[in-house]
Amino acid sequence: MKIYHKFLLYQNKWIHPYVRMILGIMTSLTYLASLLLIVGVVYEHGFTISAEELRQLHLLYRGVWTVFMADVTLRILLEYKDTRRTFSKLTWILTVLLYLTLVPVIFHRPEEEGAILQFWDFLHGKTYQVVLLLLFSFLNISNGLVRLLGRRTNPSLILAVSFLIIILVGTGLLMLPRCTVNGISWVDSLFISTSAVCVTGLTSVDVASTFTPAGFVVIILLIQIGGLGVMTLTSFFAMFFMGNTSLYNQLVVRDMVSSNSLNSLLSTLVYILVFTLAIEGAGMLAIWSDIHGTMGMDLQEELAFSAFHAISAFCNAGFSTLPGNLGNPLVMTGHNPFYIYISLLIILGGIGFPILVNFKDIAVYHLRRVWNFLRTWNWDGRRFYHLYDLNTRIVLIVTFLLLLFGTAGIALFEWNASFAGMSVADKWTQAFFNAACPRTAGFSSVDLAGLGVQTLLVYLFLMWVGGGSQSTAGGIKVNAFAVVVLNLVAVLRGTDRVEVFGRELSYDSIRRSNATVVMSFGTLFLFVFVISILEPGVSLMAITFECVSALSTVGSSLNLTPSLGSDSKLLVALLMFIGRVGLITLMLGIIKQKKHTKYQYPSGQIIIN
Repeated sequence: MKIYHKFLLYQNKWIHPYVRMILGIMTSLTYLASLLLIVGVVYEHGFTISAEELRQLHLLYRGVWTVFMADVTLRILLEYKDTRRTFSKLTWILTVLLYLTLVPVIFHRPEEEGAILQFWDFLHGKTYQVVLLLLFSFLNISNGLVRLLGRRTNPSLILAVSFLIIILVGTGLLMLPRCTVNGISWVDSLFISTSAVCVTGLTSVDVASTFTPAGFVVIILLIQIGGLGVMTLTSFFAMFFMGNTSLYNQLVVRDMVSSNSLNSLLSTLVYILVFTLAIEGAGMLAIWSDIHGTMGMDLQEELAFSAFHAISAFCNAGFSTLPGNLGNPLVMTGHNPFYIYISLLIILGGIGFPILVNFKDIAVYHLRRVWNFLRTWNWDGRRFYHLYDLNTRIVLIVTFLLLLFGTAGIALFEWNASFAGMSVADKWTQAFFNAACPRTAGFSSVDLAGLGVQTLLVYLFLMWVGGGSQSTAGGIKVNAFAVVVLNLVAVLRGTDRVEVFGRELSYDSIRRSNATVVMSFGTLFLFVFVISILEPGVSLMAITFECVSALSTVGSSLNLTPSLGSDSKLLVALLMFIGRVGLITLMLGIIKQKKHTKYQYPSGQIIIN
């Protein structure tokens, strides 16, 4: 080895620890700056501030810009090889956009009118700089959250804590003066935030008269984050923009989103976001086409109304900006398509993202067959028998049966009761809508307290079952319900295997499904028992309905929620949190897991019957 090679080797060995230390300090500063920037933006738009406070916020924004600029520059200069490997193309684009903010700093404002002046003003504008800094802040925070997975922390615990943090942040945002008309208590703010993040829809106050447009924006953002899942969003941003996640991180995220392999992990996250935005966008346009010019709103208000309800419906949240929810007279007459669109959005959000991805695969398969026919004029007559996977078949069949019998049952029991005076078309529309809402949206078009006992029992069953796994819906999930029923049929028939559609269900699926049902009943019994003690004057039916609605993240209520005491509201909020995170997921994060053993005890028989 030549002497100058040795010199460079020893120089790098001596310098590298200091480089790592400097970059570690900058990483900590960027995390702090990201949090300060978000707090500053929230403070600016949540409070009425003075000119001096606005000047101090501008100084804060300038300081955050300096930290981000120094961090990116040092990484490029000191560790260019690692930076080039870890930065994705989009990250480099954002870096270039950040460096463009130096143009107004280096060059004076042009005196002549034209494109150069407009470009200079755009780069110097507050909107461009703050939006860019916010995007960098979210990327840094997302990357930090995903890095936590690399510390071998329990993924179930991380998921639960992530939801809890978003709920607490939402609680603070909803208490901002600009978000409410006359203020709100911390208990009600916590309850609404939990209901929004857990996409439930239970409300302890009248949402329409309590919150301002800024408050509705906060609520719909909480609904979107809660519907998609906190870790789904953060993992997407970290992997899509940063591209430097470890193998362990990818394995954990793969299990969270039920991806088939690591190769398809990023595409699965992209599909989830694309499906969500596409369906919500189509739902927004459909709703707007029905309400346009009929509700006394201008175009901007109609679009905002349509977007809010499309997101709320697809995420199965059940929030509405109308007084009286969807039973408001503005939509109750002559708007049957509106209720159909809301119901379809609820169903699409409740069947689960894996089924939507399966639908995409089926559509691509048929489009390729048609394209090959148009290209070669030779039709491929071969049939592919496994286009619909087992999960898709079970979820679609059970969902169809629940909607069919739910619609028929509600129409039968309420035809001349709550639906009296409506036309036949209105009655069937309302029956279908009220059968779709317990899965688990929580919208209401009629007063649920006026429904018959038989209809309420149908509601309870539909709420308890809920929607599909890996969806925006709650409940024990139709997947678990179907497995439990199939296992019951196998026991009654005396077979030792559970078979369906030419497949044998795994032993783990049966165990988890049975555990979910038992834990659901146990949790409901405990909370109903405690709340019945705290609310002695309330009927058992109303308490049970409230608890099932909260645990299944439905949002339907027999007008009990606003009259509950603070302690009961906190218990219902806890039920919503448990229902959204998942009973098994929460238990896996709390209970220490037993290591797999290589020995096996002798089997023993327990007398049953």
